[in-house]
Amino acid sequence: MRTTRHLVALLLAAALTPSSVFAAGAPCYRGVNLSGGEYGERGGTYGTNYIYPSEETIGYFAKKGMTIIRLPFRWERLQPALGGRLDDDEIKRIKDTAALIRKHGMAVLLDPHNFGYYDKVQIGTAPATDAAFADFWARLAVEFANENGVLFGLMNEPHDIKATDWLDAANAAIRGIRAVGARNLILVPGTAWSGAHSWEKDVIGGANGTVMLGVRDPLDFYAYEVHQYLDVDSSGTHPTCEGADAAVEAIAGVTAWLKQNHKRGFLGEFGASADKDCMGGLREIYATMSGNSDVWLGWSYWAAGEWWPANEPFNVQPRQGPERPQMRLLAESAKADAGACTAVKPAEN
Repeated sequence: MRTTRHLVALLLAAALTPSSVFAAGAPCYRGVNLSGGEYGERGGTYGTNYIYPSEETIGYFAKKGMTIIRLPFRWERLQPALGGRLDDDEIKRIKDTAALIRKHGMAVLLDPHNFGYYDKVQIGTAPATDAAFADFWARLAVEFANENGVLFGLMNEPHDIKATDWLDAANAAIRGIRAVGARNLILVPGTAWSGAHSWEKDVIGGANGTVMLGVRDPLDFYAYEVHQYLDVDSSGTHPTCEGADAAVEAIAGVTAWLKQNHKRGFLGEFGASADKDCMGGLREIYATMSGNSDVWLGWSYWAAGEWWPANEPFNVQPRQGPERPQMRLLAESAKADAGACTAVKPAEN
């Protein structure tokens, strides 16, 4: 696989002093997405239509050296009516799962996996207004406010929404979170599926790399979440990796952007099959993030989960039989990346 020498040169030339809140020397968070809580329609039955990970699964990934679990769920299921209270049963399931993850020494990244919509209504459009989105996050933030090891991911892969409109929604949610006193680390995606490959391209209503510099957090305790797959169209829907070189360049490009703008990043989704080109691409992406931990907080692989089929090429859920090559690579990278970060900004005296 060819290297991206011009981007590497930029990275080496752009050394910046990291925020004192974060540890330097290695990416803090190395983990997986434990998928299942986002499955089905809003009224699905727990255990039949959707599921959260068991302690056995959580413990497996902890033993493999993972330090974070990205935990997807459905916004509509957690908050059945916009502006209304959170569902008691669903918030208990999420809190119980988060407690299990914390029990095994890992952080948890809360992930409303809605792609920028509520019941097929785009955020920013009535009734899913920016104010409704902020209300949701204020209510959820209260439940986890200042709990060590709990991170807030604003939204999974917003798409078909102008970058400027998404920025307004993201800033409203951040204001809601901070208004209730929560100092947790916030991960902010861009529009256009938050793709690393398109981060500096004007896909819809402006480039993320320009517009999302308008994020405003009174605590300045946030990072940008990007996603990147290695297949031909960066969609994560193909088992082969014709796009591996482009994916490596995309991560290097975002790295340079983070350094240039004194920002921090997190790779929330990436994944590939055990194909030779895929594995080579994954190694180069890991190497880029590990070598630039002043701006990369970490990564979470897609995916694992109780109900993932054994024949899914990206799956690293433990099954009977040999361990997936991708999981061995994840574990090796976790050992190399021994770092630690705080998920809650210390209160000022």
